[in-house]
Order: sequence, then C-alpha cells, then structure tokens
Amino acid sequence: MTELKELAGYRFAKTSLLDEALTHPSLSGSYNYQRLEFLGDRVLGLTISTWLLEAYPSEAEGLLNRRFTSLVRRETLAGMAVKLGIAAALKVTPGAETEGARDKEAIQADVCEAFIGAMYLDGGFAVTDKFIRQHWIPLMDTELDAVKDHKTKLQEWCQARSLDLPHYSVLDRTGPDHDPVFTIEATIDGKGSASAQGGTKKTAEQDAAAALLRHLLGETG
Repeated sequence: MTELKELAGYRFAKTSLLDEALTHPSLSGSYNYQRLEFLGDRVLGLTISTWLLEAYPSEAEGLLNRRFTSLVRRETLAGMAVKLGIAAALKVTPGAETEGARDKEAIQADVCEAFIGAMYLDGGFAVTDKFIRQHWIPLMDTELDAVKDHKTKLQEWCQARSLDLPHYSVLDRTGPDHDPVFTIEATIDGKGSASAQGGTKKTAEQDAAAALLRHLLGETG
C-alpha cells in the first residue's frame, strides 16, 4: 500500500500520524488508532460544544446537550468516516476484513475520531476546528426530536407513566480485546426486557433501549 499523505482534503506533514490513525488493532499490538481515537474524541467534543454555544446563545443546557449528542454519536461519526473516505483507507488484516471490520459502525466511528486526533497533532487546533465545522455544518439544524438517543426516549416513556427507570445489565462479553462484542439487557420492572449486542457497552445499551421501546410501543399502540 502506498503511504498516504492526504486524506479527506487534508495533507499531513507527519505521515506517521495518519498511518497510525488508519491502523486497525488487528495489525499491531500498540501501534493503532486507539490512542488517537481517545484524543480525537476530546478535540471533536471541544469544537462541537463551543460551536453550539456560539450558534444557540439563548438555548438551555438540556437542548444543547441533545444537539451535542446528535453531532458526536456513533452513527454520525461512522457516516462521516464513510463519506470522507476514512473508513475505506483503514488498514486491517485479511481476517478482520473477512469478518467485516471495515463496515462496522463502531470501528468506523473510532477511526473517524482517530483521524481528527491525528489532524490535531499534525496541524493544531485551529486547522482541526475549521475541518470539523466545514463537514459537520449540514448536521447542525437536525430536528431536536430526532437527536434524542434511545435511552433518553425510554427514560421519558417511564417517567410519563410514573414507572421506575430502566436498568441495564451485561449478559455476555465475547470476542478479542480489540474487537469485543457486548450483550446488554434493558429491563423495566413489570413491563419487560430486551437485549442487543454492540462493540461497546454504550452502543449495546442504546440498541437494547431501542428494542425495548419498540416492544412497549407495539403493546400500547
């Protein structure tokens, strides 16, 4: 594979940073995107939260938080990774490729954050802030009802009926450390439960909440 220097419209001075951001853990023990993902998550969060304060100076914290969640959630980041060609450039082992690692939302989201972290170290905050705003601006006016995450919707369903809040439990964890699969069960006492799998506990909880909410709405109409 020819060493990449430019991706998603940004040219790296330190190509080793881009290489690290695009290396899946299946290829290396410690040289992979995970540390840059950790950094990119914080850089993205700082840019988005600052931007929201500027764009909505009179909006309450609760509404700002819902907008923030929409802009940094797994689905948004995965979609951006695909749109910008970041997911396609990810380097994985043949085995991981066969298992569909490149097409997993959680991995796509992680490598998107890693790319942002690499850009920050290479070009600084001003460059990264401009890049994020350029590509995230079409998402800024998302309808607020659509940005509520499934756990929030399920919690509000319970509160509207004076029920105990949902609780979540880990039923199982399988897979290697670099690509785990969690099985999470969401339960509302006296109303039922539903389970789902995901590459992180957070993802599995969201999907389990969505499954339980669908079940409850199907029962109540």
